[in-house]
Amino acid sequence: MLSVGDKAPAFTLPDQDGNPVSLGDFAGSRVVVYFYPKDNTPCCTRQACAFRDSYQVYRERNIVVIGISKDSVKSHRGFADKQSLPFILLSDPEHKVIEAFGAWQEKKQYGKTFMGTVRCTFVLDGTGTVTHVFPKAKPDTNAAEILTALE
Repeated sequence: MLSVGDKAPAFTLPDQDGNPVSLGDFAGSRVVVYFYPKDNTPCCTRQACAFRDSYQVYRERNIVVIGISKDSVKSHRGFADKQSLPFILLSDPEHKVIEAFGAWQEKKQYGKTFMGTVRCTFVLDGTGTVTHVFPKAKPDTNAAEILTALE
């Protein structure tokens, strides 16, 4: 997993509308990149809605919010519409960016071990350097914790 001081890897992925979005598009701005397991699941929905509910504060502070999961563009479009999400959702079905940030890890559920996306969040400065890492982001409090950390 990336650490504070690491340079975030450059990437380009399709957003919920199928448009390519590159990390470099936001040079000069702080960027929150949060990784989550799956659209339309209870915890992921709560986390996304917490970012939605705080989104105006993020905008006022000129902070870009990007959510990334391995869900499809179509799934992201439905999730964004259903939850009125105003921020960018990126589709990484081959989990290349998820892996590059270190968010693709071994998980255990119901006694089974498998590889999957862990819920974690990174804050990047205007040069793409990691300034904050939330390795075990809590769905209900992650958006607020980030704002507090950036005050």
